[in-house]
Amino acid sequence: MKLVTYNTQYGVGRDGRYDLERIARAVEGADIVALQEVTRNFMRNNMADMVDGLAKLLPDYFHVYGVAMDIDFGMVGDDGKPANKRLQFGNMVLSRWPIVASRNLLLPRSRRISRGNLQRSALEALIMAPSGPLRVYSVHVDHVSQEERLLQIRHLKERVYAFAMEGGAITGAAEYGFPELPCPEEFVLMGDFNMVPGSPEHLVMTGIPDPVEGAQIVAHHPVDAFALAGGVPDGSVSWSDTNHSEKTRLIDYVFVQADLAAKVKSVRIDTDADGSDHQPVWVELA
Repeated sequence: MKLVTYNTQYGVGRDGRYDLERIARAVEGADIVALQEVTRNFMRNNMADMVDGLAKLLPDYFHVYGVAMDIDFGMVGDDGKPANKRLQFGNMVLSRWPIVASRNLLLPRSRRISRGNLQRSALEALIMAPSGPLRVYSVHVDHVSQEERLLQIRHLKERVYAFAMEGGAITGAAEYGFPELPCPEEFVLMGDFNMVPGSPEHLVMTGIPDPVEGAQIVAHHPVDAFALAGGVPDGSVSWSDTNHSEKTRLIDYVFVQADLAAKVKSVRIDTDADGSDHQPVWVELA
């Protein structure tokens, strides 16, 4: 099973061009795709509907979209009536196999004044993979505040590990004539976490390594795929700042539930993709 995560930067590459076909080409061959910064009616990509565009470019995939930020500044049409063109910003999951349920988990945020602060979220998709049901999350956390990232990652972990108790999107489905949905423990968190390896928020996600014995795989912490299957070369990056090269760093990750750690065959960063200011991160599971 091949999975890939890609922050699309609303389809605009480092060359300043909007080209959704570049995004689609970059994720071709994946079984499950997690995308971030997917927009509708955003002025920076000429008001494109990326959800519709990606669905047409990738017709062999089931897909779900989770809106994190949803606003309307009162645009009206030529007839003076409400245009109902909402600016939407969020995450997307695409899968070769049915996505039988999804939830959009809004992450905590603060009322930041000095810099823009968009609502962030993690889109949960329950996927019926041939190897068994799997939960996949497309995640995007804050890029400015470490304090906020810490809050968001703690909250995300609480929700992810509470899945068995909450039961996802629906339980007792027989009342409505639906089959009861599976409740798998196994999950994959993929996305733009805006943190660097070894940072405080990274350690909240994965746990603090023992000073003598090092990091351990435990049931209550996700496992960083970069620590598995040989990882990626030192100095690897997944995001580039063309104006401030010193800010370029590794901030996109795939984390797997502990039982999946032994199934991680490979992990790599696609350094050739040019559809965004991020690079796709690929993981293959046995």
